[in-house]
Amino acid sequence: MKFKFQIIYFLFFIAVFSTAQDIHFTQFTYTPLNTNPAQTGLFDGDYRVGGNYRTQWWEVPGLPYTTFSCFGDMRQSSKKIGSDRIGVGFLMNYDVAGASRYGTTQLYLPISYIKKANADSTLLISFGLTPGISSTGFKTDHLTFDSQYDGLQYNSTLPSQENFASFNQTKFDLNTGTILQYTYMPRGVIQAGFSAYHLLPQRLSYFNNQQIVLDRKINLFGQCSYPLNELLDIQLEGLYSRQGKFHELVLGSLVNYIFPVKFRQSVFAGIFVRPKDALIARIGLEYKDWKFSMAYDMNTSGFKAATNRYGSIEAGLIYIIRKKVSFYAKRRACPIYM
Repeated sequence: MKFKFQIIYFLFFIAVFSTAQDIHFTQFTYTPLNTNPAQTGLFDGDYRVGGNYRTQWWEVPGLPYTTFSCFGDMRQSSKKIGSDRIGVGFLMNYDVAGASRYGTTQLYLPISYIKKANADSTLLISFGLTPGISSTGFKTDHLTFDSQYDGLQYNSTLPSQENFASFNQTKFDLNTGTILQYTYMPRGVIQAGFSAYHLLPQRLSYFNNQQIVLDRKINLFGQCSYPLNELLDIQLEGLYSRQGKFHELVLGSLVNYIFPVKFRQSVFAGIFVRPKDALIARIGLEYKDWKFSMAYDMNTSGFKAATNRYGSIEAGLIYIIRKKVSFYAKRRACPIYM
């Protein structure tokens, strides 16, 4: 019981009184607008929608994290910009954790400019901005404080003696990023990008302490797919994130088996690692214009004593919509041989 109380108090202390960190997903390629604003509109198709769900640390009493994200984006063309494109979209994130129900809700409207860098469009450069609002807050209904101990036991009727200036905060937020994409052969694509988050100061204190801020974050992202033969592709992915004194690295590879063309289907599996934190298994499939992927994180850090090595389960889904061009025959053959 003592250990449970210490864990709950530790989470509340981290969430409310210290410098906060952003939400994150293991399958960063399935939440492209979170990974880099320049991903807006940078896909093969006309419209794209997707969602991600993550639950983490459910084995630790009082500590489960639940994170949900959904997005949609599209490309637009204009005579004024020639063969270049404008990407527009929306992004919503929701995250809640711990006994304090400390939550974050974000709503963004990303926009990008996708420039063709050579004649055959095999080299693209994309620049993106993500303006939006971010709201954070917590509840004290299920929290206990030392002042509520009456000398014999916990007494919920005693005052907490905590003087919070507020329980919720809403801020304007701005993120940016750029991506270079090179298609060097059919099914062979390289992407590399840089993104920066919270360009405007984000004060985050519930005691009016101006020194507590949300640190700016940077992402370095890379992805490479290479066809081994007609049926197999290998894909390498990597993401490095740094926010204040905290940093994270996710590296791994996937092998993709492609069914014959008539099936319009493929399946993939791979192993990723978050050094000193987790070993990650991923499986998924692509069917026509649907993409689905699941990841399981097995905790390998010192926190495994509390998690029993269970880390997180994460699912991602993407659907791409392509415009169908109607066929109108200019000439029709007369069936004289009927």
